[in-house]
Amino acid sequence: MREEFVEAVLAVVDLVPPGSVLAYGDVAELLGAGGPRQVGSVMSRYSGDVGWWRVLKASGAAPESHEERALRHYLAEGTPLRGDPHRGPWRVDIARARWAPTDSELDAVEEIADALQRALRRASGAEAELSDPDGGMEP
Repeated sequence: MREEFVEAVLAVVDLVPPGSVLAYGDVAELLGAGGPRQVGSVMSRYSGDVGWWRVLKASGAAPESHEERALRHYLAEGTPLRGDPHRGPWRVDIARARWAPTDSELDAVEEIADALQRALRRASGAEAELSDPDGGMEP
């Protein structure tokens, strides 16, 4: 896994405020790179220093094998849950808890995504700007 992608995923996760969550696919979409599996792989290997419990499956299920630890964080942060975690199955209510970045937070995400795209272009040898989407053709 590319170091630039790992750093970008962790930087976005670090922006998610307490009580909010993102699905793995949300992170990939914000970055414009990778997909849910790649983000999940980063989270499983490198997320010790960020709010790992704030990134989960689109179903709202907590990260596997970390449900109890994640639940403690969700309860402490006031993350909306579905079900009763003390009496039965529960999940994060992702519809209510999904992070909606403010304009300044979205600017920070865009800076991270732009830096990732530049790094990926450098790594592929395509340092030049991306081509014109119209291919230079006039309508």
